[in-house]
This record gives sequence, structure tokens and C-alpha cells, in this order.
Amino acid sequence: MHTHPLSYQGLKKRLYIGLTINAVFIVVEFVAGYLVNSVGLMSDAGHNLIDQGSLFLALYAHVLAARPANENRTFGYHRAGIIAAFANGLVLLVTAVFLGYLGISRILTPVEVPGGWVIGIALVSFVANLSVALLLQRGAEQDLNIRGAFWHMLADAWVSLGVVACGVGILLTDWMILDPLISLVIVVVIVRGAWPIFRESLDVLLESTPPGIKTAHVVEAIEQIHGVKNVHDLHIWAVEPRLVMLICHVMVEEENGHLKDELLTTIRSKVESEFGIRHLTIQLETQCAQPDGTHCDLNQLTGVPSPLDSTISHSH
Repeated sequence: MHTHPLSYQGLKKRLYIGLTINAVFIVVEFVAGYLVNSVGLMSDAGHNLIDQGSLFLALYAHVLAARPANENRTFGYHRAGIIAAFANGLVLLVTAVFLGYLGISRILTPVEVPGGWVIGIALVSFVANLSVALLLQRGAEQDLNIRGAFWHMLADAWVSLGVVACGVGILLTDWMILDPLISLVIVVVIVRGAWPIFRESLDVLLESTPPGIKTAHVVEAIEQIHGVKNVHDLHIWAVEPRLVMLICHVMVEEENGHLKDELLTTIRSKVESEFGIRHLTIQLETQCAQPDGTHCDLNQLTGVPSPLDSTISHSH
């Protein structure tokens, strides 16, 4: 079933609601954990507090991303969401390491876990976290920043559900080792959700070529156009996943120099239709502007012979 993307205001409203729900249940879970003397519940409340921070970060980045470009930030604030996604992914991975360490420690040294009260409170926490995650689900489909917050809340829902299952198991069997074993399963779930967000946001920050686009394929597509000799100084990167940029130099045949406008239109149309890249800066030239030909012939960097070699040697 196709779902329409959420509007900016709609997504912002859902973030506010998520913050409110999460804040209420952080207080409830911590106080309840204190009253029943459960370190596990208080720890889960602390984990929820990390998620509250991630929601604040997601909201702040969402507001920043809507600001227009200015003289100092010509791309606007689109990267704010990517930075928030990177921070969220990193915090999730660090949290997973901590929970894994805690789980292994409790396997070696089992800790008494309260029964019925823990199950009831953890169930309430599970419902709250899942509700916030579902609020953000649609926004997560179109925004990496919101996806980070979504996975934060979904991971915390899994943590709460693990506590419920653990409490039930302990009540039925009195096996305290169930608590750390379930926590290790949850660690795997958290890492599987956090790693793609961390990796994708890191790729954007490092200005890597976006996934699904092969630089060699772009070069090949442009060089297949009649009148194009080669493509060089090609760079493809994303300001954020929905805003892919391309810049390159294209050397054209001397006799086609007067047809630059027509060639430029053809190149733009082909790159947009085949690769979906709409933000292009293309410089057409009939001869290499560099003192040596290396920058104008990428084959020279790999030692592959090129027809351009003879042209450059004759020009000298």
C-alpha cells in the first residue's frame, strides 16, 4: 500500500508527541523501579533517557534542515539531519556494547530480578516505546535523521519486551540466567538496526558516491554520447540522501565546440534519466586546461593506454 510522505509540519508534530510520551514514561519507569528496588527497570529508564536525547536531536535537526541557504551555508542545513543520524547510530552502537558487557557479566554473576512488578512496568514501557516508534515510522521512510530516532525507539521497545519475557520466564522457572541471555539477543537486534544508519550517514559525511550509483557507469554513459572524448574531474556525492550532486569536466571534439549547448543538454538529460541525478555542474572543454594531461585523462592514473595520449603529446 502506497503511503504519502509526511509534511514538514506533520513530522514535526509527531516528534513533539513522541518527546512528550517518552518523557512521561521515563519518569514513571524510573520511579517505579526505585520503589520496587529494581536496578533493571531504572537502567531501562536510563536507556529511555538516551532515546529522549536522540528525539530532541532529531527534532532540532529537522527544524534546522528547513532553514533556507544563506551566504555562509550555501547548501542550507540539510547536513544537520545526517549529523544527527550519525550521532544516533553511534550512541546505539555504544549502548549495544554496554548492554552486551552487562549481559555477559550477569551470566557470570546472576542477579535477582523482581517478578510480577517488573513484568507489568516493562509492559507499559514497551507500549509507550512502540507507540512513539510507530509515530515516526512514516517519517523514517523518507528521512535518515528520523530513521535514526525511529530505530532508537524501536530498539528500546525490544529492550522492554525482553524484560517482560525475562520476567515471565523467571516466574515460571526461577532461572535468573534468562535475563542476560535475552539482553544479548536484544543487543544483536540493536546492532542490526543501528549499523546501516551509522554506515550510511558516515558515507554521506565522507562525501562517498551514493549507493546504487557506480562512477564508472556514469563515465561510460557520458562517453557514449557522440562528440564526447572523455570525462574527468568527476565527483558524485550527496548533501543528504535525497540531494545528490555531480560535477565533472567533459572534453569534446574540436569540431563539436560550437554545439556545446546541444551537447550539454544531451548529457544532462542522459545522466538524469539513467541515474536520477538532477543537480549537475558540467564544464565542457575542447582541450585540457591543465599543464599536464593527467587530470584530463583518468586512464593515465591507472596506466591504461588512451587515445588521448597522442593528442596531448602532439600539443606539446
